[in-house]
Amino acid sequence: MLATGAAGGYGTYSNIKGAYNSGTALGAVAAGEGATAVLALVLLGLTMLGQSSPAVVRAGLWALPAAASVMSAVSAPDGPRTIIYAITPLGMSVSAEGMAFLARRIVVHVDGRDAEAEARAAALVQALAYHRARAANHPDAKVRERSDRTSWHLARKVGTADTTLGARLLDVQRERIATGADVALGDMFAITVTPPTGTVTADRDAVTAAVTPALLPAPEPAAAEGAVTDDRDGEDTQVNDPSTDLEREGVTAAVTPVTLDEVATVTGVPTPHPAEALSDEQLVVVLRHLRYSADPPLSYRQAVTAFRDAGFVGGEQRVRKAWGALMSQEESTP
Repeated sequence: MLATGAAGGYGTYSNIKGAYNSGTALGAVAAGEGATAVLALVLLGLTMLGQSSPAVVRAGLWALPAAASVMSAVSAPDGPRTIIYAITPLGMSVSAEGMAFLARRIVVHVDGRDAEAEARAAALVQALAYHRARAANHPDAKVRERSDRTSWHLARKVGTADTTLGARLLDVQRERIATGADVALGDMFAITVTPPTGTVTADRDAVTAAVTPALLPAPEPAAAEGAVTDDRDGEDTQVNDPSTDLEREGVTAAVTPVTLDEVATVTGVPTPHPAEALSDEQLVVVLRHLRYSADPPLSYRQAVTAFRDAGFVGGEQRVRKAWGALMSQEESTP
């Protein structure tokens, strides 16, 4: 890119020098390619800092070489060379735009945010809010109608080139597709077991026995008053183990929920705390605990919402990477 810009500047200098003196050619190159190089460095620096560039900088990248192009075209001796002289200064514009575009993509890849797209989105949303307010409250009916039409035109551009919004929408769509596929496969491979008609016999097969519960045994006759049974002492005090009674009646004792401390201890990492910087392993522990804190397990969007509501901190890219590691562990676990 630097070589292309330098070649364009040297070509412009040579073309203008043939028609004028060297001082005029050097001034033309400084005003055209030189000023364009300065604007290119400004654009590159702002992009690397994660800031949006002003509109005057972007306009100057093309206006200054265009002026040099017109000057070169005027100094051409004939028609064919007029086209060549006019195209030569545009090499600097292409080089500047190429460097800025590459730097912008590097920043987006490293930081996960696009300053130019965010600036455009902010300006678009601000204009949309203004026109919606004017369309609803302006006293002039014609102004209200124009703002209403303008707001609908602006609404078509909301979310354009927004990589973050696109990634979130893809996550929502993937979740819906996975849910639909799960329902479809469940309906396709579901097996309905019909209990046999007539009297239930003792030689029921294993499938029917699992579906049709066995009849409860007849209650034992009550013991005579004053008698001491195996379950009561002489003072008529219950001595049974409550858990044994629950198991006899087919009732399962309540299960204590697993805490975040217990998950961290089993995993072998320090207990994560809200508002503290978390390691990648701690992020996976927190997401696993939040995912299985409900039945059915939470989706990615629900888990991230619970993650933020609980006060935990972590970048969107790190949280998404930790969620992918958690899903990989679930898929690899039999």
